[in-house]
Amino acid sequence: MNEALPAETALQIRLVILDVDGVMTDGGIYSGAAQDGTSIELKRFDITDQLGVKMLVWAGIRVIMVSGRASPANRMRAHELGIPLIEAPGGYKLEAVEKLQAEANMAWIDTACVCDDLADLPLLRRAGLGVAVANAVHEVRAAAHWSTRKRGGHGAVREFAEAFLRARGEWNACVERYVAEREGAVRR
Repeated sequence: MNEALPAETALQIRLVILDVDGVMTDGGIYSGAAQDGTSIELKRFDITDQLGVKMLVWAGIRVIMVSGRASPANRMRAHELGIPLIEAPGGYKLEAVEKLQAEANMAWIDTACVCDDLADLPLLRRAGLGVAVANAVHEVRAAAHWSTRKRGGHGAVREFAEAFLRARGEWNACVERYVAEREGAVRR
């Protein structure tokens, strides 16, 4: 098992920034066109990450998806998850995240960033908790405070969420909330 996240670090975090391509997806983009010529873009998101995001939100953590490109698939996924998406075309994510932090009265010490590639280094190097997914480039893994064993798009966000919530002592409560909601739905 991966080394546990330090509780003191996890407890200071109030904002989690999730890169999209390579973290929430496997990094692949499927491009095509409908019969009428309309562009179609498809991406693979891991369903287990969804519950991880939901549990982070239940614990009072603000979760934001950040992408270096505009993508209807990203917007659809953010909507499904009920979290905001910041699109920073060209990969210039730093200014967009710092604007969000200022509006939310948060600092880098309050922020965790889950990343995989070079465009994420400006965020990762400032974050109170920098996380690299297993398939991250060398520079990201070297700068990270913690790394997942799972690859992006293959449950890395869920793995991070569990480790993070365990470090905060909130994992069991989130699991029980999830189970109680499912039991309540059956009883209705």
